[in-house]
Amino acid sequence: MKNKLIFIFLDGVGLGKKVDSNPFTKAFMPTIFNLLGEKLTNTTNVTEQNILVKGIDACLGIEGVPQSATGQTSLFTGYNAQQHLGYHLMAYPNDQLITLINKRSIFKYAKENHIKSIFANSYTDGFFKSFDSNSSNYSVTTRCVLAAENKFNTLDDLVENRAVHWDITNVTLQDTPNNRVSLIDPFTAGKNLRNLTDDYDLVLYECFLPDLIGHKKDMNKSIMFLEMFDKFLEGVIHNKPENVQVLITSDHGNIEDLSFGGHSKNPVPFILIGNKAHQFLDIRSINEIFDRMFSKLFGTVSISQFEKM
Repeated sequence: MKNKLIFIFLDGVGLGKKVDSNPFTKAFMPTIFNLLGEKLTNTTNVTEQNILVKGIDACLGIEGVPQSATGQTSLFTGYNAQQHLGYHLMAYPNDQLITLINKRSIFKYAKENHIKSIFANSYTDGFFKSFDSNSSNYSVTTRCVLAAENKFNTLDDLVENRAVHWDITNVTLQDTPNNRVSLIDPFTAGKNLRNLTDDYDLVLYECFLPDLIGHKKDMNKSIMFLEMFDKFLEGVIHNKPENVQVLITSDHGNIEDLSFGGHSKNPVPFILIGNKAHQFLDIRSINEIFDRMFSKLFGTVSISQFEKM
């Protein structure tokens, strides 16, 4: 059977020290613990047959604290976006980064190589009503979908379990006018994400809750999120077919250190659950993931180091 990949992108998650300001040391995460045999911190290094867990670099040789626009562009294009700009750019991609995304977004590259892919996130009715492709307020992932001319999932897709909302449980939709989306438990949301591999080879899902919570330095909400995500992950890997790999990573640190409420230079987690984990042993930085997952999991021609730069 051909390989399939569920790529879970968590915004703002690094690997922190075993200190009181790190919610990973306090949260009850049995799924993660059963996989790793320990809590997820900066000393975690697991290289088993079907799981690889290690810290990788998100700074990419540029001084300063890593940010979302450059970090996510590096993740989802394989270019070193930080080096391309010469600095870390926060929030939304600028014209220079959009050029990189339009050249080689994760979905565009997949389409060019006949790999069926989907951005699993659902978009609200308001997004479609105010849609403007020239807007400067679209995330890297949205830009990646646009570059490939793929469709965006609607709330109807979410209701019919063909999408997952960015908050996992649909809680942020409950107070919207004329809401038609019910709350969902995280385990079921995880199963819905996994089930997308029935129709797609590459499934990307983004959750930016950890970055929002980390900026607020809220320990209780951080623990609640981590415990919810653990149940979500349980749903993703429950009865997972052997040919489905699950990748979890981030663009920069934040929630792992609530002592200051900002992004960190900590390494970010690289977690690969599946029988191809050994193919990723030498991954060192976030911009290396793109080439490795396409070449080793989907058999595309490896992108040269020269082109990456």
